Amino acid sequence: MLGDYPKERELDGVYNRVEREGKHFTLCFTDMTVEEQQVFLNRLDFEGLHRMCLILAGSLRALGDRLDFVNDED
Repeated sequence: MLGDYPKERELDGVYNRVEREGKHFTLCFTDMTVEEQQVFLNRLDFEGLHRMCLILAGSLRALGDRLDFVNDED
């Protein structure tokens, strides 16, 4: 991969096409940089943001279930 970008893990299933150093990539939302995520989110309307939140919540829940992770911090 080019430059210093997040490791591709394909955790959320929300794909978007981004350009990096003149090359195009199709990446999951969670594999994008914060700047790339902001560009993507700025294009969404209220309904799109709502769906995005539900998808990310489902992905986070599935990951926690798979790892049997519970946040015990008080």
